[in-house]
Amino acid sequence: MKKDIHSLLLKKNRGEKIVSLTAYDYMTARLEEEAGVDFILVGDSIAMAVFGEKTTLGADLDVMIAHTKAVSRGAVNTLVIGDMPFGSYERSDSQAVKNAVRFLSEGGADAVKLEGGNSRSVSRARAIIDSGIPVMGHVGLLPQSIKQAGGYRVVYSNKRDELFEEAFALQQAGVFSIVFECIEEELAAELTGKLEIPTIGIGAGRYTDGQILVVNDMLGLSGDFEPRFVKKYVQLDSIILEALKKFSSEVRDGKFPADSNVYHSREEK
Repeated sequence: MKKDIHSLLLKKNRGEKIVSLTAYDYMTARLEEEAGVDFILVGDSIAMAVFGEKTTLGADLDVMIAHTKAVSRGAVNTLVIGDMPFGSYERSDSQAVKNAVRFLSEGGADAVKLEGGNSRSVSRARAIIDSGIPVMGHVGLLPQSIKQAGGYRVVYSNKRDELFEEAFALQQAGVFSIVFECIEEELAAELTGKLEIPTIGIGAGRYTDGQILVVNDMLGLSGDFEPRFVKKYVQLDSIILEALKKFSSEVRDGKFPADSNVYHSREEK
């Protein structure tokens, strides 16, 4: 049975942790589904993790939808959420709805995510939800707003009132869950306990309803990028590098292809 947005609320109510990762391609999505993740986010982090950019601001809507389509094909029984990139919903409610529709109709997503809990973001979320599309919110550190914020900054208790106001405004608007990014653990725990909807943490401590990481980071494919909240479960970059070196060496030495790797004429069979 396909997982949906309601399964996340059931997990919160039962006190079960929600597991999530990003994915950007069919193969990774297939493996994440096999591993049993509760939802997959096709994050605008693709700009950094896949295309090597310094921020998420360069994530392109058409590219995001294409990668969402690949992920949806790889994880047919898992909730797939498309991350609305910078510039895809800021202009108006109608722009937001139009682009959210594309994530579902073209990308095969089940829901979308957008950043922020100010009046503009809440209006966009409400408009998308009113059109029949589920929305995940996102508060705390907002990567799409780093130019205004002056960089990547942890949200501490001095921002408590603002954070609470934004989170409850999003809940009132009808979002089914909220991502907490880089929030002081005690603050995230308090807010998680007060909200009725599930909270998903990334750098927000141990007491959110679930956790999400960028898959490239936790697989050790991000080079020297090592934020405090990331745990590397394997160092794939060194494993892949060793395989690439071995291939290069065998080609140069004439060891590859071997006889077992080539096709012979039918007469020689």
